[in-house]
Amino acid sequence: MMAKRGTDAVMLTSGASGRINALFSLRALRSLWLLINAFFLILLLPFRGRRRCAAAPEASERGIGGKEEKAVTVAQGKVVRVPAAMVPRRSTVDKEVAARRALAVKRVVEDKGDGENKNTAREFALFVTSRGDTIFTQSWNPVKVQIRGVVVILHGLNEHSGRYSDFAKKLNANGFKVYGMDWIGHGGSDGLHAYVHSLDYAINDLKIFLSKVVAENPKVPYFCFGHSTGGAIVLKAALDPKVQQRIAGIVLTSPAIGVQPSHPIFAVLAPIVSFLLPRFQVSAANKREAIVSRDPEALVAKYSDPLVFTGAIRVRTGYEILRITTHLQQNLTQLTVPFLVLHGTADSVTDPAASQKLHEEAASTDKTIKLYEGLLHDLLFEPEKEEVSDNIISWLNCRV
Repeated sequence: MMAKRGTDAVMLTSGASGRINALFSLRALRSLWLLINAFFLILLLPFRGRRRCAAAPEASERGIGGKEEKAVTVAQGKVVRVPAAMVPRRSTVDKEVAARRALAVKRVVEDKGDGENKNTAREFALFVTSRGDTIFTQSWNPVKVQIRGVVVILHGLNEHSGRYSDFAKKLNANGFKVYGMDWIGHGGSDGLHAYVHSLDYAINDLKIFLSKVVAENPKVPYFCFGHSTGGAIVLKAALDPKVQQRIAGIVLTSPAIGVQPSHPIFAVLAPIVSFLLPRFQVSAANKREAIVSRDPEALVAKYSDPLVFTGAIRVRTGYEILRITTHLQQNLTQLTVPFLVLHGTADSVTDPAASQKLHEEAASTDKTIKLYEGLLHDLLFEPEKEEVSDNIISWLNCRV
């Protein structure tokens, strides 16, 4: 979607979207080829530059995470110099993560004090993965209604769990406690914004988080909700027999099951390019952007949110989406848990036909599909969002 201001044009970007095709377009590949050539030329050039050094007293002031470090000096008062790479310093990514997390926490805290939300207690928590990444999570707890079930929300690519706060509060009113997790590189969690080195990280983090949720809420049914790429993450996690034993069902809105490159050669080149230049952003990928909602206010709210990434998709992220969709299409018959899949027929971001294929091929005996004529990608932010959320809650109510 394009919003114009005078002579300036601002491109509004979205989740998994058609940028995957643009990511591996001929124009984008030409740019990447030039970068790859430059990369190998640099490797071939003799490099005899001096090592960058920094004074030890500077390094001793503060270490990673604020830990103290000792300076090394000699008797004559000379300063021992060490390679700059050994000097702890806060990276740009760390600062950006801190700013995102502070904003995510601020929103939770401010929501607590809102008189309109007296029926919901909203909290946040952090947990550290085996990789050392800190993951931001939050919860919405019904205050005056008995908890009948738990729903864990997985947001889509480029967004965050806080966007589903209104939906979570509606679930609260119906007796469901809700948890949300910002997966790696998103919202208040660690990682370069919207960069996903491996979607398996997000899947493993979801499994860990689900274990924590089960421990905190014994003897109630557990459900997972996933939107777009978040739906793909939930779906792949649900293929794990251990997860299947824990959950009573999954709900998927506009799941990223059918995302394919525009030409087979791109699927061959994708792993090579993503290995050499994983964080490279392809600006051409924003040229074919799709509108994700017919509600102008919802679009403005989404793309003016600092926690929503609006830049060009990164090469590795695009490749990871292709990888997970390929895996899912090959294993749809392995799904056995109850599920509800919802999709708009006018969705140009993810393929509604792939949701139909999921419904047809899954081994689940309890499966439901709802197709909304003319609706776009962000179903819970469409003008018909109340109808969509009511259908989801009705499905959940029948299974608690």
